[in-house]
Amino acid sequence: MRKFGLIGRPLGHSKSAEYFTAKFGREHIDAEYRLYELPSIESLDSILPEDIEGFNVTIPYKKEIMAFLDEISDEAKAVGAVNCVKCSNGRRTGYNTDVEGIRKSLDKLLAGSGELPKALVLGTGGAAQAVEYVLMERSIEFAIVSRDPLRGNMTYADLTPDTMAEYGLIINTTPVGMYPHTDEAPDIPYHALTCAHCLFDTIYNPACTQFLMRGSEAGACTLNGETMFVSQAEASWRIWNG
Repeated sequence: MRKFGLIGRPLGHSKSAEYFTAKFGREHIDAEYRLYELPSIESLDSILPEDIEGFNVTIPYKKEIMAFLDEISDEAKAVGAVNCVKCSNGRRTGYNTDVEGIRKSLDKLLAGSGELPKALVLGTGGAAQAVEYVLMERSIEFAIVSRDPLRGNMTYADLTPDTMAEYGLIINTTPVGMYPHTDEAPDIPYHALTCAHCLFDTIYNPACTQFLMRGSEAGACTLNGETMFVSQAEASWRIWNG
């Protein structure tokens, strides 16, 4: 039986094993996909099976995993984060399939929008770097919002109604609001949202986060992380088999 999996911490929110198990059953593939919750990235070799053919990477290891790879694709290097690793002939090669999911998500969210809006990217982790890569690819101007003033262009305290009016696309790349903490939401001024805003949450569990719910109540267009999740998963599968 072929072996695949996901590393990260925590993994209680993840539906990756459920997704791939259903895929393997539907397509009659003799394989398994397991979750490997690592206490630290240094425990990678002691926890992953030696015969694993590939694995995905989620928070908080999308950057840290790069030091444990033999090779990294040009695109993953440009992004600065890896979420997919192929294991072959004793070597590990890192890729970033998040970018494919983000491209498809933005196509869906912004279809028919006309002039592309400026974007606020909430967060500075590996998912944020993939989002920034795609925004630059599409010449969409953006600003990074972080709790740490040294890591972003602005902090959450800087998000005034005037600022919100300037940025029509707001993308949450943080885990705030992810299962099981579904009552939480990024600290932005939701009262300043209008029907002119588009909100994209990279979280897919729950399907409707507080971030998206509050945006929808204000009349904004919203999209969760399901399209991104499925697209990156299928892109990973093509890499593992290609």
